[in-house]
Amino acid sequence: MSPAANNEASKGLVVKQAGPLALIQDAGRFGVGHFGVTQGGAADWIAFRWANWLLGNAPNSAALEIVMGGGLSFESESEVRLALAGADLDAQLDGKPLAPNVSFKLLPGQRLVFRQPRQGLRAYLAFPGGLNAPEVLGSRACTAREQLGGLHEDGKPLKAGDRLTWKGAAPAVCRIAEVQGPQMPVSGCRLPIVLGSQIAAFSGRSLFQAFNQPWSVDNRADRMGVRLTGPALLGSLTGIISEGIPLGAVQIPPDGQPIVLMNDRQTIGGYPRLGALTPIACATLAQCLPGTQVWLTPVSASQAQDDYRQQLMVWR
Repeated sequence: MSPAANNEASKGLVVKQAGPLALIQDAGRFGVGHFGVTQGGAADWIAFRWANWLLGNAPNSAALEIVMGGGLSFESESEVRLALAGADLDAQLDGKPLAPNVSFKLLPGQRLVFRQPRQGLRAYLAFPGGLNAPEVLGSRACTAREQLGGLHEDGKPLKAGDRLTWKGAAPAVCRIAEVQGPQMPVSGCRLPIVLGSQIAAFSGRSLFQAFNQPWSVDNRADRMGVRLTGPALLGSLTGIISEGIPLGAVQIPPDGQPIVLMNDRQTIGGYPRLGALTPIACATLAQCLPGTQVWLTPVSASQAQDDYRQQLMVWR
């Protein structure tokens, strides 16, 4: 083995303690929905993009999505510059606080620990050139239900003893302007929604309640969907012929409590829908802790597209 190959094999980050949920994610798996395979990918795609941007990575480079923290800890085997963006999970580097939305250097033997949420729910840890992981159906994204992606191609989160390696060498050093970086949601934040074709099936009273009062993020929330609690929304439809489900679809099951379908959603469903949250709203909701109050705010499809394009322009 050449010296260069030896050096490449020696670099890594070892999981010393597994947290509740740390998944390898990229932008997701597209063009496979007709096989019943979900999209997956980073739930807060904006923070994910910022983490990669901080290292000069390609936007779709695989990174680590860390939920809650929960004592997840790593020990470095080599010097490396990483980047952290998104939620403040009380990260510490050798016991010293590490703020989100920065790149930082990790030296051999140093420990990186994620403790608990202080603001937001999901943090993204990016690596030079992106994480090494097998590509399955065009993506490295973990989806646990389908057992796809990840280090061991089983969709499971990291466990103690796992070793992360990466593709690149010394990355670029970029800095995020404070006014530009990902903003964590606060209670009372607004979630833009593009109304759907079944909107007329809901009663006038229910539509008024849907858009003129706050909803509470329930603790029944994961990468598949987020339940919102409030008054029951009633309408003339209790079910429809199953149809394809986009990211952010707001389904109304028989109990009248909205369920926002997220990255690991099923590909088809038969509950009537208010519409779909915009991609930016989905990223916001992915960072909302249980109990956070949110407002659903109708917007036009053209406005949602304009907002999405403006967000993409930030990284040009």
